[in-house]
Amino acid sequence: MDLKRISSAIIVTLALIIILLIQNNIITGILFMLISIVAMHEYLGAISKVCNPIKWVGYLSCIIVAIINFIPKQYLLPISMISIPTILLILFAHVIATDMKITFKDVAYTLLGICYIPTFLMFLSLIDGMSNGKILLGYIFIASWGTDTFAFCIGIKLGKHKFSKVSPKKSIEGCIAGTVGAIIITLIYTTILNNYFAFEYSYLMVGISALVLSLIGQMGDFSASCIKRYVDIKDYSNLLPGHGGMLDRIDSVLFIAPFAYMLFMMI
Repeated sequence: MDLKRISSAIIVTLALIIILLIQNNIITGILFMLISIVAMHEYLGAISKVCNPIKWVGYLSCIIVAIINFIPKQYLLPISMISIPTILLILFAHVIATDMKITFKDVAYTLLGICYIPTFLMFLSLIDGMSNGKILLGYIFIASWGTDTFAFCIGIKLGKHKFSKVSPKKSIEGCIAGTVGAIIITLIYTTILNNYFAFEYSYLMVGISALVLSLIGQMGDFSASCIKRYVDIKDYSNLLPGHGGMLDRIDSVLFIAPFAYMLFMMI
């Protein structure tokens, strides 16, 4: 395996451990916001090849990932619901202010990035604020990166049937192995929590959740690849050698986060 890929994976893993060890939700929220800004920068750079994104609105929207921790719970839902309409209002106001030098296409691409990155990433902050939030975040990253790891390792050796032209290197065998691997690691994680930290998580519910989140994460991966194919780039950046950019590393996490939040609220 590529040494650069291994080195980058170690760095990312250490950064994740630090995030999970930090007990202050505000600090964690700020770290998630910084991740959102880096990912937004990569996204805006990519779509700049096909449009003229409204960058200042994109960057400004990343603040929501951090300030969500300062909003009282009783106001959380209405403020969250009004955030996207407010951003859309600002975007179209910018179109008017520039006398239509900014087009509808520019607005649409910018809004997609805002919905895709800070809005989805915001759910990580919300989960972090839940009871045992750090433990729950662990499930998300296991479902995402466990899937990626098993899919890559098995797919590169046994993958024979290509999954989609969207991501030519991915195989059906790799996708299946990724989901199975994520479920196995998630159950091992649950066993440790139940046996050594007095948790009582249901193995059945955890297994079903891991299956669902793994499949959603793979859809997130393919979605990021769709954007890259459209703008004709291989990676969003070279921030993490062997893995691409920040957005390449968290594409599946982004899609998993809102669905994981819903699942955690239900169970």
